[in-house]
Amino acid sequence: MKVVLLQDVKGQGKKDEIVNVSDGYARNYLIPKKLAVEADAKILNEIRAKEAAKARRVELEKKEARETAAKFEAMLVKISIQAGADGKFYGSVTNKDIADALQEQYGIEIDKRKIVLDAPIKAYGTYTVDVKLYPEIAGKLSVLVHGA
Repeated sequence: MKVVLLQDVKGQGKKDEIVNVSDGYARNYLIPKKLAVEADAKILNEIRAKEAAKARRVELEKKEARETAAKFEAMLVKISIQAGADGKFYGSVTNKDIADALQEQYGIEIDKRKIVLDAPIKAYGTYTVDVKLYPEIAGKLSVLVHGA
């Protein structure tokens, strides 16, 4: 008997999967415990519609991430920081500082964990940092660190 799992079932499959199980197992265990329902045309159509909606949503998110990555190519985020007499910073520029400056200067809100720095920035200059917008989609952002 074909059933659609409503929850993860050990040894059978994950939620919303269509699996083929024995009739007794389905009638006596899975269906009474509300772990599965019998796979009929209505339920199969609902699952296909959910999958199509999810695919559309993922494609929209990817498109938006690509557009944002293209915007980053033309942006220059300026961060001013104080330094001591010997030119050393009081602290360093971190991914949180870059995220805050991006929000303040361009109105683009990016989670600080998506900004990838090899090491905190501790000297004046222009740096290129990677911003992971979506799996397999990353943008390059230029950051100018100058004196206050």
